This record gives sequence, structure tokens and C-alpha cells, in this order.
Amino acid sequence: MQYGYHCEECEEAVWPAAPRAELQWLKDRAHVVREVAKHVQGGLDTWISEGMAFLERHHGHSVFVTRRP
Repeated sequence: MQYGYHCEECEEAVWPAAPRAELQWLKDRAHVVREVAKHVQGGLDTWISEGMAFLERHHGHSVFVTRRP
């Protein structure tokens, strides 16, 4: 089973390689991750970068963590 983000308004989804709990953590703390990203020289994990890009594109939309078999 794979988890990802789904935007209800745009009907777009993304499936970063991370467990559901991590995706929910990122969604709930995106503002913190933005600040950390400004100060991390080595970059963020791929799933975090991919998730943040999706959340930024759909900022203000109804985005939720979903799953697919």
C-alpha cells in the first residue's frame, strides 16, 4: 500500500516514498520545514522535497493524505 497527498480542488495527487505518518507530519508542519530548508546545506530528503513542492502548489486548497493499493 502506498500513501500520498490528494488535492480535492485540482484532483491532482502525488505519491512520495514515505509512510502515512511521515506525510501527515509534513503536512501539519510545512511551515517549520520551509524554515529548516532555508538553513540546510545538504538538502532535504527526496520525499520531503516532493511533498513540499506539492503542498506549495496547492496551498490554500483542501489537501489530504490518501492511499492506494
